[in-house]
Amino acid sequence: MKYELFSIGRLTIHGYGVMIGLGFICAVALGMFRAKRNGLSTDDVAGIAIWAVVAGFIGAKLLFVLVEFKAFLAAPLSVLGSTGFVAYGGILAGAAAAWLYSKKHRQNFLGWFDLLAPSLALAQGFGRLGCFMAGCCYGAVTNSVLGIVFPEGGMAPAGVRLWPTQLFSAGGDFVIAAILLATYHKLPHKGDGGALYLLLYAVGRFIVEFFRSDERGAVGVLSTSQFISIFIFAAAVGLLLYNRRKKPKTKE
Repeated sequence: MKYELFSIGRLTIHGYGVMIGLGFICAVALGMFRAKRNGLSTDDVAGIAIWAVVAGFIGAKLLFVLVEFKAFLAAPLSVLGSTGFVAYGGILAGAAAAWLYSKKHRQNFLGWFDLLAPSLALAQGFGRLGCFMAGCCYGAVTNSVLGIVFPEGGMAPAGVRLWPTQLFSAGGDFVIAAILLATYHKLPHKGDGGALYLLLYAVGRFIVEFFRSDERGAVGVLSTSQFISIFIFAAAVGLLLYNRRKKPKTKE
């Protein structure tokens, strides 16, 4: 893990930002490659990506503000800085923006969701690698050989062995991307791929949250993300069941 990669004059390049940028580039490249391969417009991939990223950034920050509202009231600028995001806020806001784009351009939203879900999982995987480099979203103290000791200068407590929850999440995201790529042409209905992404991500996020120890809000005995995961899981199952009532998709 490395918080600051290098500096050019007063400009400091951080590992978190590099991973976010790399994830975006890889996600868009994968989306364009698959769109072209399936006879779809690469311009729409770029359009959806821009809409989703802008909305996702705002949504992730807004949900973080809600989760850390007391801290926001005490020091607004510290909460509104370049760190502090909740992934589910980004997913929900990004999906809403993609739906609006699809509606505006008369595109099939569920079809695009299926196609771009692997790209979304891939981008999230790189994002979690960025979290690892910055030390945010860190795990609880552990004596396990899997534990990681973070150095000074990051957001994680230094000098103690912690669960590498960022790497757990990144690995899970990359596995989800691989599953979605492998099953894209095998799932019978439009929307199945997107629903599968939501289902797998919700389960993985719910489990990883048990190993985390950073401040991230809570709803009863559950973390905020675990609470949201329950509804995301239910929505994914509902979409899969609803799709069973439709005719199988045809090749476009």
